[in-house]
Amino acid sequence: MRRACVVVAALVVPLLVLGFLAGFEVFDAGPMGTPLLIGGGLLLAVLARMMYVRGTGAPYPLTGERAAVGISVAIIVLCAFWAVGGYAQQKGTADAEQLARHLYRRPAVVLDTSERLYLGWSGVRETVLPDVEQGARFRYRYEGLRLLAHAGGRMFLVPRTWTWETGNGLIVPFDATVRVAFHPG
Repeated sequence: MRRACVVVAALVVPLLVLGFLAGFEVFDAGPMGTPLLIGGGLLLAVLARMMYVRGTGAPYPLTGERAAVGISVAIIVLCAFWAVGGYAQQKGTADAEQLARHLYRRPAVVLDTSERLYLGWSGVRETVLPDVEQGARFRYRYEGLRLLAHAGGRMFLVPRTWTWETGNGLIVPFDATVRVAFHPG
């Protein structure tokens, strides 16, 4: 048991060194690499010490080790939150790239407004609506838009030819000031 604890403890130093090197961007460990290396190294150190002390029959933690164990556990928990944040960032970026590649799947939007928007975006067509009756409410129609999202009473629209490089977007209130027609992507 003691030999196994020494072997596990020997893994701690390389993991911590790799974690700190990744943190200083000596090499790319990804968004979760640094916290997993540092937190994993500390977790192995705490577990190896616990198994070693328990192998002697003494209670763990020893009187002088309580503060060190508490600090180590706090750092391990912080590293776990850091790793979850890195995973969320990585997942969000991957989802955004997926959405950008498959924008044609989003609903097409025809937007009528009372005022001209002066978009001038590639793929978006502006049409002046005829005055059927005096005082017509909506005067301009915009076609070639896609609904990116709807939240908080607003629509987030992008041109159907949207790319990362030419990433224009339009935020429109979803209320009586505009008329909206949705069509399948």
